Amino acid sequence: MANFEEIGKRFVEHYYTLFDQNQRGQLGALYRAESMLTFENDKFQTPERIVAKLTSLAFQTVLHQISTCDCQPTAGNGILVFVCGNLAVDGEQTPMKFSQVFNLQPIPGQAGGFFVHNDLFRLNLG
Repeated sequence: MANFEEIGKRFVEHYYTLFDQNQRGQLGALYRAESMLTFENDKFQTPERIVAKLTSLAFQTVLHQISTCDCQPTAGNGILVFVCGNLAVDGEQTPMKFSQVFNLQPIPGQAGGFFVHNDLFRLNLG
């Protein structure tokens, strides 16, 4: 897959733009019934449960500052995306470090379309 880097980086830009502009409810379109989010130690499956988690987070404003975005092709024409960066919430002066991994899989029957099969998020504390 020649353009896996471009697809992965465009996905990351789209995902965090929606997240940071408080449009987290729209992120559900990126997931399918078999998708799973691990947020810290909690697991959520299906777009509805994933969006419920993301929209219930207890902050008013958020800004993801991406430091690195690494992409690799996977079996089945998928893309593994590993993001590291800073997370500023509610105007805090000291952002928190975070890591997030996305496993993007092709949408059957939709050329060039991908969905999030796996999403793992972790704050890097300590």
